[in-house]
Amino acid sequence: MSDSMFIRGIAERILNKGENITFDESRQLLSTDDIVSLSYYANAITRKYNGDKVDVESLINAKSGGCSEDCSFCAQSAFYDSGITKYPLLPKEQILEKARIAKQNGSSSFCLVCAYKSPPEKDFFQICEIIQTIKSNIDIEVNVSLGFMTVQRARKLKSLGVKRYNHNLETSESYFSQICRTHDFHDRLNTARIVKAEGLELCCGGIIGMGESSLQRLELAFSIASLQPDEVPLNILMPRGGTPLQNLPSLHPMEIVKTIAVWRFIIPKTILKIAGGREVHLRDNERIALKAGANGIITGGYLTTAGNYSEKDILMIREIGLEV
Repeated sequence: MSDSMFIRGIAERILNKGENITFDESRQLLSTDDIVSLSYYANAITRKYNGDKVDVESLINAKSGGCSEDCSFCAQSAFYDSGITKYPLLPKEQILEKARIAKQNGSSSFCLVCAYKSPPEKDFFQICEIIQTIKSNIDIEVNVSLGFMTVQRARKLKSLGVKRYNHNLETSESYFSQICRTHDFHDRLNTARIVKAEGLELCCGGIIGMGESSLQRLELAFSIASLQPDEVPLNILMPRGGTPLQNLPSLHPMEIVKTIAVWRFIIPKTILKIAGGREVHLRDNERIALKAGANGIITGGYLTTAGNYSEKDILMIREIGLEV
């Protein structure tokens, strides 16, 4: 059987019967040289289950640096001297203004991200006040990413109208100990499950290009799929000076596109968002990625690195015939 026929057969099962693919089938998809067929059918799956809209999100690094965890990819870890600007939780007015700008620039959601293992009680109270202020003044979905979560805090965020909570698995279970030692993979799973159980939508993704194997990228995708998240951000490592991963080589853009496409086969009905590193690694291939399985972007910059201007991203989306 040709690669094209194999890809088509798998896609038709997903499109016509709503079936899930196996790990072995995903491995065969990832090994194909027929990236045209792979991208075509990943796009067909995206359009069937998600329509033509691209989810555009902006975020703010509302508290920078000093995190107590030793994640090897992270410039905000207190373990590494990465040279970033560090600051405590930003004032409410500054965060509100950033949310207002995000709305004006075409974002449908705004994510408040803080570098904590888990916020101290005082900071969590302030964050709740900030969320209430945004919800009262701006018509934009509010999402948050605050580290590990308890049942009580998840309930509080839900009561304030937070739509989605971000907590990434980061990498596969089999590779996790190579990336982090201050907590383990199951700690991350636990927070994801708490978020879901308390009625918040779950945003849960990871990072590729950290030295993991291609099969470990699939392992990560299947772990994420088991949580049935509403959104999956796929980040591509941007090595930062001072971190243990600072000298890792970049992935080839087509390897990234293939990964996006195969992840779409694994998670057909979820927002699959190309996030940190897309501008650097995909370059002119971002349009291809948005027609090869991805249906979301983060715009306007990330936690410690700049990104595209929102106007540029929205123009790109419209130029390829998709909607914002």
